[in-house]
Amino acid sequence: MDHFSLKRSNAADRGNSNLSSKVYVRSTKSGKVQKIVRELYLRRDIPCSSNLCRACLDIAPKDYTNKTTSFVLSDTPAGSKNFPNGQYLVPDTNAFLTGMDLFEVETAFHDVIVLQTVLEEVKNRSLPLYHRLVALTKNEGKRFYVFFNEFRQETYISRETGETINDRNDRAVRQAVQWYNTHIKDAVKARSKKQLRVPSVVMITDDKENLRKAKAEGIPATKLSDFVSGLENADELLDMISAAQDQREVRSKQTQVFYPEHYSLSKMTTGVKAGTMHQGIFNVSPYNYLEASVHVPTFDKSLLVLGRENGNRAVSGDVVVVEVLPPEQWKAPSTKIIEEETLNKNDNAEIEDGETIISEKERKALQEEVKRAHGQSSEGKPQPTARVVGIVKRNWRQYVGHIDRESVRSTSKSSRQQQMVFLVPMDKRVPKIRIRTRQAGELLGQRVLATIDSWERDSRYPMGHFVRSLGELESKGAETEALLLEWDVQYKPFPKTVLDCLPAEGHDWKVPASTDDPGWKGRKDLRDLLVCSIDPPGCVDIDDALHARKLPNGNYEVGVHIADVSHFVKPNNAMDKEASQRGTTVYLVDKRIDMLPMLLGTDLCSLKPYVERYAFSVLWEITEDADIVSSHFTKSVIRSREAFSYEQAQIRIDDDSHQDDLTNGMRTLLMLSKKLKQKRYDAGALNLASPEVKVQTESETSDPVDVQTKKLLDTNSLVEEFMLLANISVAARNYEAFPQTALLRRHAAPPKTNFEELANQLKVKKGLELRSDSSKAVADSLDQCIDPNEPFFNTLVRIMATRCMMSAEYFCAGTQAYPEFRHYGLASEIYTHFTSPIRRYADLEAHRQLAAAIDYEPLDASLQSKSKLEGVCKNINVRHRNAQMAGRASIEYYVGQALKGKDINEDGFVMKIFSNGFVVFVPRFGIESLIRLRDLATPEPEAEFDAENYVLNVKGDVQRSVELFQKVTVRITDEVEESTGKRKVKLTLV
Repeated sequence: MDHFSLKRSNAADRGNSNLSSKVYVRSTKSGKVQKIVRELYLRRDIPCSSNLCRACLDIAPKDYTNKTTSFVLSDTPAGSKNFPNGQYLVPDTNAFLTGMDLFEVETAFHDVIVLQTVLEEVKNRSLPLYHRLVALTKNEGKRFYVFFNEFRQETYISRETGETINDRNDRAVRQAVQWYNTHIKDAVKARSKKQLRVPSVVMITDDKENLRKAKAEGIPATKLSDFVSGLENADELLDMISAAQDQREVRSKQTQVFYPEHYSLSKMTTGVKAGTMHQGIFNVSPYNYLEASVHVPTFDKSLLVLGRENGNRAVSGDVVVVEVLPPEQWKAPSTKIIEEETLNKNDNAEIEDGETIISEKERKALQEEVKRAHGQSSEGKPQPTARVVGIVKRNWRQYVGHIDRESVRSTSKSSRQQQMVFLVPMDKRVPKIRIRTRQAGELLGQRVLATIDSWERDSRYPMGHFVRSLGELESKGAETEALLLEWDVQYKPFPKTVLDCLPAEGHDWKVPASTDDPGWKGRKDLRDLLVCSIDPPGCVDIDDALHARKLPNGNYEVGVHIADVSHFVKPNNAMDKEASQRGTTVYLVDKRIDMLPMLLGTDLCSLKPYVERYAFSVLWEITEDADIVSSHFTKSVIRSREAFSYEQAQIRIDDDSHQDDLTNGMRTLLMLSKKLKQKRYDAGALNLASPEVKVQTESETSDPVDVQTKKLLDTNSLVEEFMLLANISVAARNYEAFPQTALLRRHAAPPKTNFEELANQLKVKKGLELRSDSSKAVADSLDQCIDPNEPFFNTLVRIMATRCMMSAEYFCAGTQAYPEFRHYGLASEIYTHFTSPIRRYADLEAHRQLAAAIDYEPLDASLQSKSKLEGVCKNINVRHRNAQMAGRASIEYYVGQALKGKDINEDGFVMKIFSNGFVVFVPRFGIESLIRLRDLATPEPEAEFDAENYVLNVKGDVQRSVELFQKVTVRITDEVEESTGKRKVKLTLV
């Protein structure tokens, strides 16, 4: 039972409850004053949940099996220096807001009473922290108990005349602590003739006034930092307290400010409505940390934000409001690589009075940029520039980085002196973070997790605090955890509540033998069909299987059979909630982070060969020319005959000695898939490319051995075509049944301006035309982008074209007009995801909607609510993107490790040119890397940049010219990047 369920008193409880009335006064529209009385039942049957108390056992609520809910708080709670008899902790709201990382530490902070007053205040102040606090109350080992103090007669207090809500809530916390202390004392006395230890119930607060009043009222209370000082490994724990509070106290004494004050929310709202201000997401350039862009609907091109002052303490990802600067200050986007670590290498981490907002080097770099932009207008049309006037929503998260060695005063591991140091985030778009630590010496050379707490107007950098160390830089464990945290992947093991939802039979679960069993109700028996699956080698979570057979009328029956996950995962249970949070399975080079527990993903749902499995089948009648005659959807039972890898299936199809029905079925599928593909291309579907490589690892250690480019076979495309067809068919059926709430996937057409630069590059360098008025025009002109001397050129252009696209996204049908449903890349009017429910939550939701559309079962209320589904879509869009980024980061790490200590020459292609460097793409390893002018020679050679013709002429001893699309030979070595602590592939021109 959830700690939060509190049943309303029934008549029998009335003797145990007391009625309190609250009177609210409000004015109606006509100006009359109305009195509203709200009644509140105050009760005496809300237990204290301490295992020391017998009295509360008799009044504790029962669950649905009539069992008393088990008590949470230990009968032998841990003690500390000031409370040797043991303690129950009662943090106030502030303590949770500044110390949530501390409360989550597994080894400390047990037996915590979370008051209803505090829980509600945390919810109002910060939703992410509230969710973390709720998760703590469900972690059985931590023993956090939610006590409904606002409903218990002895702990409820009403607000006094003239008392602020804040003061009333502080008083409610003190009242609850006082009651708890008396109650526990009485409970211990009643239990034993001999003197048992009586634990103290201690309030934790950093509010000076609340502390003073508690002391005056004789209530045990302490500051969070004082309490932590008495614990084991206090140094590490003290570093984890938010710095925001201390900073505000220090700040009030300082007067010098650098950054403009942020506008109030009401001023920004008015400005955005009036059109004098604009709202958007702040995106820092990965190549130049002093340049950010904000895309707003009013302008075709993104607004540029230049320099720290105009950025005004926004961090990449924040939702900001900007004012557009006058046209004489507009400029073309930067053509220069500017990296923070080279400009601000020896900054002092301690805050000094004389600190300037912009370092001298930064000011110079910006002046050069602005001069260049005004001097050469032919270099690119000026873009509107803007300044940040306020922040609507901070998108701060936990950041992974390493401690900047230069900022550490004392590197001694035994020194416990507190010092201010810089954490350099792995994400180059995030500024350095100042953190106070007592363990600087120990943290050097470690991957460290930290949080930003505040960014005040008088500090050049944000302030934050240490959360924990992940391990040594470059070690596999630390780097893998780092990338999971960077991309916010939920990787903790599944909690017990989720595992409790699994079938009791475990791996012994089977499809019921008798077709009269309720499990067969509404299912078609398709066990006699020759079904097989075709997947990447080693695939264990098999979502899909196929079959094809000839019909008497000369047409074909084709079936796509998808794992019936919705049979095992019911809406709104703990497993469903967890899957909806995770959103997708994340595939790294050496492991999978599953969306569903393994029992389902790799066994009971997986369409493994030679066993019967529940499926959801889409069956079509298709003509020889791949025209669809009819489609049929049904829940089913199948028995897959074989699980092929792409390569095995290809070999089998190509081998004429195989003339069995299963192989001929695959040949039919291949023949039809080629015709379906041609139809898509004729309709304007795009054939794009992404740099796909596969890292081969050693089976024992999963150390990287080799990197290979993925080979795509006809069988890859066979599977893809029928999955696309199934997704399109299901989308149409679900939309027909639920025009307001069908969960669909759209891919918006990119704005014309997205292709401008690539079109210009192709015209100038190769005399080729890239037309972008429709997806068909893009597809046809991409086919023409050929260099007869360089076969890879067409792939390179397709990779670059992919980057001009918008991202596809999940959405709820009722939120868009039908023409907006279109999937640009697939040239399909309507689309959804249905074929991978083991690894994607969107598909599971589509299954539930389809089951209701074919009257298999009623649709759950959560799938009929547009607002609920919008929330689901928002989350799975973020999770889907993060999973892709985490997968790429994993490949990048492993490619770096595979090339460790190597020194080889490879072909590469220049894909971007700056005035002080260029980006080279190496197809063999699927990597791209920056080569700066300073990497070519020391001192950095002079160069002339011809932006109109995309040519960089390097002068001095290393005279040469580098052009866009040019094929170059690069030497590949490896190095640890100073700024991020990551091992990176280093490219140099040969």
